[in-house]
Amino acid sequence: MTAEADRFYMGLALAEARRGLGWTSPNPAVGCVVARDGRVLGRGFHPRAGEPHAEAFALAEAGDAARGADLYVTLEPCSHHGRTPPCADRVIAAGVRRVVVAAEDPNPRVAGAGLARLRGAGLAVEVGVGRAEAERLTEGFRLAVGERRAFVHLKFATTLDGRIATASGDSRWITSPESRHRVHELRGACGAVGVGVGTAVADDPRLTCRLPGAPERRLWRVVFDPRGRLPRSAWMLTPAEAPHTLVACGPRAEVADLEAAGARALRVPAPRGELDLKAVLAALWERGVMELLVEGGGETARRFLDAGLADRVHWFVSPRILGGRDARGAVGGTSPARIAEAWRLEGVEVERLGPDLYLTGTPAARGGPRE
Repeated sequence: MTAEADRFYMGLALAEARRGLGWTSPNPAVGCVVARDGRVLGRGFHPRAGEPHAEAFALAEAGDAARGADLYVTLEPCSHHGRTPPCADRVIAAGVRRVVVAAEDPNPRVAGAGLARLRGAGLAVEVGVGRAEAERLTEGFRLAVGERRAFVHLKFATTLDGRIATASGDSRWITSPESRHRVHELRGACGAVGVGVGTAVADDPRLTCRLPGAPERRLWRVVFDPRGRLPRSAWMLTPAEAPHTLVACGPRAEVADLEAAGARALRVPAPRGELDLKAVLAALWERGVMELLVEGGGETARRFLDAGLADRVHWFVSPRILGGRDARGAVGGTSPARIAEAWRLEGVEVERLGPDLYLTGTPAARGGPRE
């Protein structure tokens, strides 16, 4: 196989992996392709935890034709028994001649052991084709298994002058349908959405994933609510929705009525009346939530930034200018004394979504180096 062919087939495997985004937690999204002589013999992706992995689906589709073929997989095949048998053993048994892996598995239970098993069985193994995209695809999983907490995506939707709502609280709709579609894709890819209790009280949001042509997905909803202020009348506490609502609250919060409605309380330390956000993220990780999309409001965003717990920022900018000192800003709190103390994003990517701009990047340490 040429390097160009390797990139092509790995691109197909990455496309397969994206099909599992948001469904596989606590496992990563993985895709696999089996190919030989310019033909795709089998392809597959990991659909959800507890079901077969991507390699199993691709090899099953290829059947006996897999013998002597090349296998492309976006993440190192596992080498341990979990809910399913080791994928490395399945690959060896299929008789493929060569395995091309985009990136190593950061899970300590694997971490090179799968590659070693393949090489030990005499298979040719190449690592690194499509690495950057594969690692971006699994960035949440990579952080989660290393730090034992959920990866945080911090989302903003603002006017050009950085406002998220008028003084009266009106915010529908700042951004375009194209941007809102992308937000629903992000929700689906994360599988969990979080808001501060102030936003939950003011807007009574549904926090669902609604995409054209696809069934509505039930996401985990996380409300950051130190004192248990979420109203019993909130939409997310209706009988069908409450079992998917997690209320992160302090140890003394009165949430018996919320639990009676079917919601689940995540009790964590709340020094000085503010939740220990790292403890919340650890509690989510223990429940199998690898990635969380935090959507508001401004004070919640500020606390995640202050705590160094915003792992990726998604900023949607509408070509509107709201103006006014009393319009609501995207990030709460007080501003720093100097520009040099501002947060800045690294690895920024910019995309046009209808009339809007969509920027994403990773927050650097506050006051980090200038461009």
